[in-house]
Amino acid sequence: MSNTNIDYLILGPAAPFRGGISDTQHELASHLVQLGKRVELLTFSKLYPNLLFPGKTQKRATHLSDALEARPLIHAYNPLQWKKVSRLINKQKPRCVIFRYYTPFLAPVYSRIAKSLDPEIKRIALVDNWIPHEKRFWDHGLNLLFGKQMHAFTTLSSGVASQIKSTLEAPVWEGFHPINTHLLPPISKVKAREQLGWDPSQNIVLFFGLIREYKGVELLIQAFHQPELKDRNFVLKIVGECYENPSKYTDLVERLELQNSVHFDFEFKSEKEIQHLFSACDLVAQTYHTATQSGVTPMAYFYKKPLLVSDIEGLNSPIKKDQTGLCVQKNPQAIAEGIIQLFDSKTMTKTIENLAKAKENYGWSKWVKEWDHFIQKI
Repeated sequence: MSNTNIDYLILGPAAPFRGGISDTQHELASHLVQLGKRVELLTFSKLYPNLLFPGKTQKRATHLSDALEARPLIHAYNPLQWKKVSRLINKQKPRCVIFRYYTPFLAPVYSRIAKSLDPEIKRIALVDNWIPHEKRFWDHGLNLLFGKQMHAFTTLSSGVASQIKSTLEAPVWEGFHPINTHLLPPISKVKAREQLGWDPSQNIVLFFGLIREYKGVELLIQAFHQPELKDRNFVLKIVGECYENPSKYTDLVERLELQNSVHFDFEFKSEKEIQHLFSACDLVAQTYHTATQSGVTPMAYFYKKPLLVSDIEGLNSPIKKDQTGLCVQKNPQAIAEGIIQLFDSKTMTKTIENLAKAKENYGWSKWVKEWDHFIQKI
């Protein structure tokens, strides 16, 4: 670690770990550097035991270019190592340590490191999720264990901010989910569909992201069995690594005889593949049962794709504010009707215009300036 006194020491998943949180750690660090801050990233040497990780791999298949190097010093489930990390941080004397928190699993390691930090070091949480989507009886206690060690909390959505405020008495900053700058620019729909082998004449709805029970994929599949969509030129593409048994969804498609209109791709996608998928689709659907935010939303904004989302706090906020899609009830009929409404040519055109205007308000530079200003006042 550098001997130069730094402004922000940021803890959490970073490359070579994959996924949206890892990507945004590098975005945060990069934009803080652009703001003139001295920044270092600490990541995990070990994050999840294989027994607890439902995916295929925790690491990226490709190198993240132009990214600030993260030092893999934290073993998430080896308590004997945690105090050593605190000593290293105290020796560094950063002005502020940022704890990227998104699961109660990290509460023990983070709280132990934070508790051993010198008192003059600010301890700030950057929280993606507070109340987990798949709840366990120990979640609340672990959140308190972690939360009591923080001086303040920062968030990426109103939903998470509300949850923290209802649990702890501490300063909370309510932010937004910025659009990542590493996304590759849109290409023409015709070219993207040619690359993917998709029919250029079809109306295509995309579900993108890790597939988990709380995301309501079954509702979206059932919507394509409704009379409004069935046996018409509408196709659903479900793309993302499945964190549960995929037969739950493939069997449903077979029972409803939707093999011609619902297609699966259960692989984690690279930036190039994301570029093709979002450029090729017509709209993006997020029919979640529960949510506080989603990294897929800013992707849709970047590629100017209308959104159909469940009308739940956190997920619905930007859509309603920016008029960039529709918020619907969590049932197949409402979802099917919403898809038909969004495919109306006038509605589609107006929504895309709104997306083009709104995306300028979700930049990392704006987010980082407001976030840094909040922390300086703590």
